[in-house]
Amino acid sequence: MVEIVPYADEHRDAWDRFVLRSNNGTLFHLQRFLDYHAPGKFRFNHLMFLEKDEIAAVLPGRLKDGIFESPIGASYGSIVTAGIPFARAMELVSCLLDYARINRFREIVLTAPPLIYEKHPDQNLEYAMLWQGFDYRTHYISSAIRLDRDSETIPRFQKTVRYYVRKSLKDPDIRVEINADYKGFYPILLHNLSKHNVRPTHSLEELLRLKDLLPENLKLFMVYHKDRPIGGSLMFFCNEQVGLCFYNMMYYEDAHHHPIHRVLYEVVEYATQQGYRYVDIGVSQDTAALNPMTPNESLIAYKETFDARAIMRNTLAIQL
Repeated sequence: MVEIVPYADEHRDAWDRFVLRSNNGTLFHLQRFLDYHAPGKFRFNHLMFLEKDEIAAVLPGRLKDGIFESPIGASYGSIVTAGIPFARAMELVSCLLDYARINRFREIVLTAPPLIYEKHPDQNLEYAMLWQGFDYRTHYISSAIRLDRDSETIPRFQKTVRYYVRKSLKDPDIRVEINADYKGFYPILLHNLSKHNVRPTHSLEELLRLKDLLPENLKLFMVYHKDRPIGGSLMFFCNEQVGLCFYNMMYYEDAHHHPIHRVLYEVVEYATQQGYRYVDIGVSQDTAALNPMTPNESLIAYKETFDARAIMRNTLAIQL
């Protein structure tokens, strides 16, 4: 029989081992990732599903004002499991709802990674939630490039992208490095996002801390014109399946050097050779619209020029 117990620090290593072995866990579910937050920034209320003292599932999150939300301080959350049959998915959801009612939760809000993040795509858990009373709260559209070691990268891109990538590759003044030049990257990030009146999710200090905590998962691809940084992509390699372009930035005055075209080519090449299955190039919502689900159609079309296809990031919620 499965029971839920609150997470405590002594479970840290066991929690992270379970996530790494799971079917649908990502770096965002790791305690090692969540450690980058300054002490006291969030009051987490992570939950562990135990059966005979063994972890059956984990659920990172926070309970605030009666609302349990997952993720908090991360991009993806929800219940992490091994590959499980439908009956076990039903049991885990039922257990969560019983625990929530006993502890007087008013609402549960869960945002899981898209299906491409799973080792074996499996929607048992999602269906079990819907059957037991959850409803979709939001759907965000993201774009992902499926990787294929048997196909050359450049021919998969649309004509204009192919031209810009090849032009960049022939330019001896343009180079791309995988390095730790976060101090060179961060001003580009600030410059780029300021055009949209947006602040970065992370401070420079937080990015440096994440780099130290997860050196194998974070890879910074920097584009230089001669020795001057002009763009870059910070990749979060979330699990064995997917690399996520968390920040893809350039100085707009250097757009004629096409740093984004070049860096996405380099990212796809690297991820393909490393054995990943997808590169997720992020959500495409119109942040100025009143409805947060409003698609940014021009951004979606731009991503499609890199042979990206739409994937869904869904949020499920239930009021108790």
